[in-house]
Amino acid sequence: MTDSHFKSKKLDSIPLEKGSFSWQSPSNIALVKYWGKKDPQIPMNASISFTLSTCNTRTTLIYRKKERPDNKMRFKVIFEGKPKPEFHPKVEEFLGRIHAYQPFLNAYEFEIHTDNSFPHSSGIASSASGMSALALCLMSLERKLDPSISDEYFNRKASFLARLGSGSAARSIEGPLVVWGEHSAIESSSDLYGITYPYQVHEVFHDYQDAILLVDKGVKQVSSTVGHGLMHQHPFAKQRFQQANDHMKRLIPVLEKGDLDSFIQIVEKEALSLHAMMMTSKPYFILMRPNTLEIIERIWAYRRETGSKLCFTLDAGANVHLLYRNDEKDLVKTFLEAELAAFCQNNQFIYDQAGRGAKEF
Repeated sequence: MTDSHFKSKKLDSIPLEKGSFSWQSPSNIALVKYWGKKDPQIPMNASISFTLSTCNTRTTLIYRKKERPDNKMRFKVIFEGKPKPEFHPKVEEFLGRIHAYQPFLNAYEFEIHTDNSFPHSSGIASSASGMSALALCLMSLERKLDPSISDEYFNRKASFLARLGSGSAARSIEGPLVVWGEHSAIESSSDLYGITYPYQVHEVFHDYQDAILLVDKGVKQVSSTVGHGLMHQHPFAKQRFQQANDHMKRLIPVLEKGDLDSFIQIVEKEALSLHAMMMTSKPYFILMRPNTLEIIERIWAYRRETGSKLCFTLDAGANVHLLYRNDEKDLVKTFLEAELAAFCQNNQFIYDQAGRGAKEF
């Protein structure tokens, strides 16, 4: 399948005058990380993530037909009830990228109301949930104009469009496990959009839990966009992409058999490899904080002492995601609140779990 598959039909008339659509789209936490891309938003390796549930973005798109159509994208962004002009460049770039696939957008002006259930720009993939929610709203508008669109096409194109705003947003449409990036071992996988993981998953991974420790809720010193760009000349880039694709293949029997020891090894190595790439890029940078490392050390000690299958992963930030089985929920809660919460900013953390994807409201 090529990108031409996602170009909308020519609409000779635009009958809709005004209206709105609202979607809630989740963040996701990658097990195998995507770090490094080429234009247009094509990943250098495949990745897989758990779609989350509690951490999400809710977006309402209000559209009005222009009195006089022109070639300018006209919109404003309202974030958590207040105008957010600093979001304008990124949204404008996104709308510019997707215009070839939704040319009817120029017939409208938009008001985008959005808010997060978690801190923005703190390593909980706010761009993933935000861009996927906006893409879903735009797809609802397209389906209103063209009711023949199937559910499968709707979801795939929403993922395709979301990817053009934020790569990881391609993994926030469906759930609970989503693959993005072409991989020879995963049927139907694509660089253009995410797909629901197509193979058997052991029941131990059903309702998997994710507790997010908010070590640093501030805006990251180095954005993910900049970080991805630094992989172009990275001395270890080739080896990193190969490692990630190898991990994807190794995960297939792990997920099928419920092999938690191997799962832990792959997931934690992926998290540390991601941050190793940051610390060895040019220029190098560190997004982990001292409390991030303290939490990791305590997780390892807890696992040695108790035999728990608790593990951690990290995204591009200082926060720590604790991944664990549903039947360990009470034990992990006790451990987290007694030993780890003190290392979070203002003792804040979020209990989340694998979710089923975005939903309209």
